[in-house]
Amino acid sequence: MSVMTSKLRKTVKVMGLVSVLAIASGCTQLDRFHGFIPPEEELATLNVGSTTKAEVIALFGPPRSERGLQNNTVYYASSQFRRFGPFAPEEIDRQVLAIDFDGNDRIRNISRYTLEDGRVVVLDRRVTEDGINDITFLAQLLGSFGRINAEQLLGAAPSDDT
Repeated sequence: MSVMTSKLRKTVKVMGLVSVLAIASGCTQLDRFHGFIPPEEELATLNVGSTTKAEVIALFGPPRSERGLQNNTVYYASSQFRRFGPFAPEEIDRQVLAIDFDGNDRIRNISRYTLEDGRVVVLDRRVTEDGINDITFLAQLLGSFGRINAEQLLGAAPSDDT
């Protein structure tokens, strides 16, 4: 019986070790990278005042987003997220490259923002316009007086008394 007990203990120890290793492997660090920022060597080839928007897009590819009244700014962005085991991913690095263009589509300014800058740069704005133009509900309600007559309100058909 002692041989059986020692084999059982050895099996339990091996199973416990395998379980601990399996659990520990699930807690390893996992890094994910999203987006694209052109390397410094390629950015050095850009000339403020002479490089055009078409040349920038040909060199770096299509931007992540374009903003401005006439799409005068293009953004390239990258992020790095780190995850440990079952915990939620945390953004540990973010870089945003903003290239501003003048009216002739030539580079006016190149800016780089990082997570440490603390600046919010909206890359994608998904807002549905409601066409109300910032009017309160009460102003809308009061503004509708005079536009609706009683027949429209009650659903009565206009009569032909002619």
